[in-house]
Amino acid sequence: MAAPAPDLTLVASLRPAALDGRRGVVRLHPEVLTALALRPGDPVRLAGRRVTAGIVAPAGPAASTALLYADDLLLGNLGVRDGGQVTVSRAPVVPARRVTLTGPVQVVAAVSPEMLRLALLGKVVTVGDDVSLLPQDVLPDASVRALVAAARHRLSSTVGYAWTSTLLTVVAAEPGVAALVTMDTVVGWEHGPATRAGGSAGPAHAGADAHAAANGPAAGPDAATWAAGSAGRAADADASDAAPAVDELPGLRAQADELTELLDLGFHHREVLGRLGTTVSLGVLIAGPAGSGKSALVRAVAARVGARVRPLWAPELAALANDAAARRLRAAADEVRAAGPAVLLVTDVEALAPADDAGPVATVFRQVLAETVGAGVAVVCTTSRPEAVDPGLRAPDLLSLRITVPLPDQALRREQLTVLTRQVPLAEDVRLDEVAGRTPGFVAADLAALVREAGVRAALRQKTAEAPTVAMADFTAALEVVRPTTMAASTLELADVTLDDVGDMVEVKEQLTESVLWPLTYPDTFARLGVQPPRGVLLYGPPGCGKTFLVTALAGSGRANVLSVKGAELLSKWVGESERAVRELFRRAREAAPTLVFLDEVDALAPVRGQASDGGTTDRVVAALLTELDGVESLRNVVVVGATNRPDLVDPALLRPGRLERLVYVPPPDGDARAEILRAAARHVPFADDVDLAALGGGLDGFSAADCAALVREAALAAMRESLTASTVTAGHVETARQRVRPSLDPAQVAWLAAYAQARDAR
Repeated sequence: MAAPAPDLTLVASLRPAALDGRRGVVRLHPEVLTALALRPGDPVRLAGRRVTAGIVAPAGPAASTALLYADDLLLGNLGVRDGGQVTVSRAPVVPARRVTLTGPVQVVAAVSPEMLRLALLGKVVTVGDDVSLLPQDVLPDASVRALVAAARHRLSSTVGYAWTSTLLTVVAAEPGVAALVTMDTVVGWEHGPATRAGGSAGPAHAGADAHAAANGPAAGPDAATWAAGSAGRAADADASDAAPAVDELPGLRAQADELTELLDLGFHHREVLGRLGTTVSLGVLIAGPAGSGKSALVRAVAARVGARVRPLWAPELAALANDAAARRLRAAADEVRAAGPAVLLVTDVEALAPADDAGPVATVFRQVLAETVGAGVAVVCTTSRPEAVDPGLRAPDLLSLRITVPLPDQALRREQLTVLTRQVPLAEDVRLDEVAGRTPGFVAADLAALVREAGVRAALRQKTAEAPTVAMADFTAALEVVRPTTMAASTLELADVTLDDVGDMVEVKEQLTESVLWPLTYPDTFARLGVQPPRGVLLYGPPGCGKTFLVTALAGSGRANVLSVKGAELLSKWVGESERAVRELFRRAREAAPTLVFLDEVDALAPVRGQASDGGTTDRVVAALLTELDGVESLRNVVVVGATNRPDLVDPALLRPGRLERLVYVPPPDGDARAEILRAAARHVPFADDVDLAALGGGLDGFSAADCAALVREAALAAMRESLTASTVTAGHVETARQRVRPSLDPAQVAWLAAYAQARDAR
């Protein structure tokens, strides 16, 4: 008889790992894992005031054997606080048969059951638990990880920025405790739709095969099947008769007309083509940023020409076994061929036919695509990463036509906001022009999320009002939490500063305004005058003199997205990865335009070619940078700002006109500038009347801007050391700080940089 599973009582500690937050993960010391006979990824039963479950992962080597590390969500499900006792025991791996949830109305309306299942995949749930939409990141299967990554991207596009903080409640589950969500689990909303049951009896993830088969119609395409759309694709879950009109898609009318002409000719006028002795290929690739309305465009045009749409979500097919994916593809193609005028819509096609490492499914997809297009059926594939799609799909007998959906500019965003707020009661102070100007990089889905968030805030503010309205303040508050989808991978947090907060540096600020802010703020003026705006700027000067702070102020002054990377962050020891990182950086910049790309320590990224002993990595990176800066693909509304202490180490080809063409010297601060820096740093420091910042700044020879800020900080610390109840910082505290903080500027380096700047100005 097997011994009963042991259990241990541990102390809860609210210190989750960065990737564990709200994902149902608990971390235990490796010795505790061994004592409980647990392996990473196993489910565990947790008992506090309530009984719940989680997925176990090992804690770091410095962890305590007496602690259980968890996040606030899991502790809330347990009903204990930080420091409470939790009993931990091993739980059997029991796949959940059915899970039913409830949540905010707007989330229930936007997230399909298939997308909800992907968000819960790999988690263990208990009735009464709160769960988040954040997908599990410890899944062992690489194919499933790819599927969940695509789901994360779609949740961001569908729900908006608030998807990371939304909480749902488990109202029913079979079994009721420690039920592991798999691709066979029937997941649904309370009193709402649910996924279909899978019929597979195989392993958990193999149940995706049965799920996929269950999603197809048994005999011919009925209306429910066409309306349900692809699993995991909430945007395609709208009913066919709810397809948007072309007039409701601002900025896409030219693309809609082009697609309409092709489909109308192929569906309704083939006899004309026959009399002319020719045919038409109905294979189309639509490329554009995620959330820009590619699928909505296809549905609108299909409704205009009287055709049905059969959607497929490529990432889900790519996650299936090869034979299951092939069956699913061929079944969908057969349905479309038997349905009369119909469009097979394959979204995110790069997951099914990648440019690199194409597998057997890609070969089958290409064959099915050729057969379907050859039979006169329309196949439309969409992608937000055209460079990642197999180039072979652009053959004349496959996807012969490419339609590009551009990122909306300010005028188009204004028009889209007008459409999105058509049914919204707006207050008189709402200025959609201003909202459009403050949303660079936003696509249609982001603007819809912004309007939805503003409406929620207006509702919270006016719960008892008979005629509530959405005010400008609601849009302003929504802008603080809704970020553009194109910036989802950026974690840059900018301080609320502008160029007005930069002391002195009048000439430097003037040059940066002309070279950086004007191209981003007034692109129409450059176009009207028929000139190309400056492509980039190189800031150089001694360390600590404010180069990075100037870029931060530029980001606050201009309404542009900011992508910031250290030069060395793009370098990789793997061949080709550094160049790929450069291409990805500029692809994101183009998608989020207007964008300011900040390359700090650019001398590490682009040194003089032929002098590095790294096997040619930096030489290839420099070539990739040059290609991106003035290559065939235009950098419209993108400005690059580099910063370095050693401009002589930067490859000269990067500094010629058309690239980082303007070199701006950021000199060390003089006495007046140091006084201004001290005043800015001391804005919130209560200095006593005996502190003369102007005189202090004049006596700080050799101090950089960073040294001046450090001096103010050290003076405040000196006051705290004297008394923790101190209310002012006196001249004595400043003198004490003056003895501790020493100047960091190297006179020889400053002299060399000044000579370099003078020599460049003399050319």
